[in-house]
Amino acid sequence: ATVADLFDVLARAHGLWDAPHGLGDPVDILDHSLQCANVLARTAPHDPGLQVAGLVHDLGHVVTPAQWADHGITGAAYVRDLLGPRVARLTELHVPAKRYLVMTDTTYAASLSGGSARSLEVQGGGLTEAELAELDGDPDLADALTLRRADEAAKVIGAEVPGLDRWRPVVERVVEDLAR
Repeated sequence: ATVADLFDVLARAHGLWDAPHGLGDPVDILDHSLQCANVLARTAPHDPGLQVAGLVHDLGHVVTPAQWADHGITGAAYVRDLLGPRVARLTELHVPAKRYLVMTDTTYAASLSGGSARSLEVQGGGLTEAELAELDGDPDLADALTLRRADEAAKVIGAEVPGLDRWRPVVERVVEDLAR
């Protein structure tokens, strides 16, 4: 995929939902992705890779809509060659990060949106002890947890955030940094 291809897929997320309407998030995938990237721009202003991961983390819902539980894996596969291993890994980890937080943060489960709570069940619920131990050793865990918290905060109906055009130079910067 090229940057232009990626933005075409992101644009197609307008009006698409992560689950049948009423069962998933209260905003469409594009709005959610833009909100997530915007939250990360505020909380991690010096980390364009993390911001871009926020922008693309739900792309799996667009490229393989039937893979609800595995959308992080399919999204990661889609962006890996273009955006690199870190953005792909964070995209992949945003689902296990939710499962991790449910097990390690006593207040997190109560903060989940209705759609996230329902998808948590499909995604396997909380992690097992073995899965927790494996994720604890992942060098990208801290950033994945930051992305996951931004993901949960990015479900505000009517939130005004910059559109896709704001993100093209950031994505291009991430791509250029990989080429160096």
